[in-house]
Amino acid sequence: MPTRTPAEKILARIKGLHKQLQTGEQPQMSIPAIWDGGQQAHSTACDIIITNQRLLGYYLVSWPRERLFLDDLALADITTVSLRQKKFEPVFRELLVSTPQRNVYIRAPRAKIETLYNALHSAIESHAPSASPSFTSDEAAQPAPTTDEPSAATFEHQEVSRPFETSPLAITLLLMGGLLVEIIGLLLWINTRSSVIGLPLLIAGIVAVVVATMLRRRLNN
Repeated sequence: MPTRTPAEKILARIKGLHKQLQTGEQPQMSIPAIWDGGQQAHSTACDIIITNQRLLGYYLVSWPRERLFLDDLALADITTVSLRQKKFEPVFRELLVSTPQRNVYIRAPRAKIETLYNALHSAIESHAPSASPSFTSDEAAQPAPTTDEPSAATFEHQEVSRPFETSPLAITLLLMGGLLVEIIGLLLWINTRSSVIGLPLLIAGIVAVVVATMLRRRLNN
């Protein structure tokens, strides 16, 4: 039995991906991770795929209804790739990928995010010569260039210090806690038929969800 190529294995595993590829595009590697492109109010758990042309965040779900998520960056447009370690987030690391137009944040466990970092570096060197990378380490990220001239992509490592209360982990905990408190308050109200018992919890949960949503939007801006 012939051995399948990495591209064939990825296409067989990830449903519907072949329909989203461009002419001559071949997937090279993929990992599960969290994609935050700043275009939605929340991050998206999906497959992160590197092809010979693009970096993609992608998933396709068919049940209970079909939902497609696809966001991408062209390799040739990437100017900065920054691997960042955040305090208070010991499990996950973050990859910041920038173009002149936008930033995308990708979060995954350390081993997977470092694999993605190295694979993205290799793909840019091989398939996007105009974005041939230069390396820096432990330096603050510079603003993405805004000129029309092609520029070298910058690869760097950062340690980002951010107060726990404004970290993505804290915001997620606040959001989930608010939803849980809302559900508990609603159930108590229904079961006891007393607004005095259920209403305060319901209001507290709603406030927590609203605050978490505002913090997440501010973090993404």
